[in-house]
Amino acid sequence: MNKLKLSGLLLFLTSSIALMGIITAQALPTSSATAASPLTQIPQIETTTSSFPSDQHIIFKADTYLSKLTKARLFSGSVLIARNGEVVLSKGYGEADREKHLVNTAQTKFRIASLTKQFTAMAILILQTQGKLNVRDRICTYFSNCPTSWQAITIHQLLTHTSGIPDFVGFPDYLTTQGLPSSPTQTIARFKDKPLDFQPGKKFSYSNSGYIVLGAIIERASSATYEAFLRENIFVPLQMVNSGYDHNKGDLAVGYRDQTNVAEFIDMSIPYAAGGLYSTVEDLYRWDQALYTDKLIPKNLRDMMFTPFVPMPDNGGPGYGYGWGIGKEGNHLLVFHEGVTNGFHSVIARYLNDKTVIIILGNRQDMDLFEMRTQIAKIVFGEK
Repeated sequence: MNKLKLSGLLLFLTSSIALMGIITAQALPTSSATAASPLTQIPQIETTTSSFPSDQHIIFKADTYLSKLTKARLFSGSVLIARNGEVVLSKGYGEADREKHLVNTAQTKFRIASLTKQFTAMAILILQTQGKLNVRDRICTYFSNCPTSWQAITIHQLLTHTSGIPDFVGFPDYLTTQGLPSSPTQTIARFKDKPLDFQPGKKFSYSNSGYIVLGAIIERASSATYEAFLRENIFVPLQMVNSGYDHNKGDLAVGYRDQTNVAEFIDMSIPYAAGGLYSTVEDLYRWDQALYTDKLIPKNLRDMMFTPFVPMPDNGGPGYGYGWGIGKEGNHLLVFHEGVTNGFHSVIARYLNDKTVIIILGNRQDMDLFEMRTQIAKIVFGEK
């Protein structure tokens, strides 16, 4: 298995996990009321938890593994493991601030980078339930002076990285401008008049630019800021009191580039709706649990979020839905996303048929969370 390989620097890009299995692209439903059932091209795997290890076994094995990584200076962050609606392990490892000798805990706040995209996608679907937009809408409905090349692009294509809009993170001036504040309009102006990389809808190509545009659409459709809309419609209802939009206030863990160096500064107005949020492992568990319910959106729209509309053929087979990668790992059905930004690395992996979630938030960007998540999953499922 391979990690998702993306052109350009991994800043607040996803580093999505490549999984075994073949995914067939799905057509966009003609209406939200007739949304495709979730993961219709992936065999539904029956699992029985009776053969899985006990909680005590998982705690011992996972904590031993994570403690060894921490002692070897290969991990710094927080981890939560839960199954069947019960938290098995929720713990911090390493230091949130080396200079002040503050340790990481389950309540430590981390930048979550591209995990932000699943919240942006949820905001779009909430607006659809409110009748304020539809994923089939052309995006130029929400912009004046829309480029001619954008006329055919839909919200659905932004959500699934099939719009063809080039990813501004790969532009030559990105590193020299990442520390400067930027409004959504100013950021969009950086790529608005660039040629499309391909005809909209023709293929998958990961684009942070598309999710910047989605943030602007959320603001136009809701008449609220992106931050306020997420707070009132997601974070408050789910009691995610330690999550929100990052304003560089400094009340988060310090982000490190590696074992020694503090990461380069990035103004969090730059990643915006593509990667500008912070959270904790405990809050992300509340998010995970809500995604099994109708608390935010009805089942037909949740099904849409987890439908593999487009394959990612260069990455071993997973498909992409709305802010989530979707695939199989061995006998386990998995939806996931990974995120990397300056000083931080994060992953959430939800094993749907097993009702299991693994959440890792770290304050070092050079950690191998793909390997960590894989090893923890083997412990949880009795494969190690």
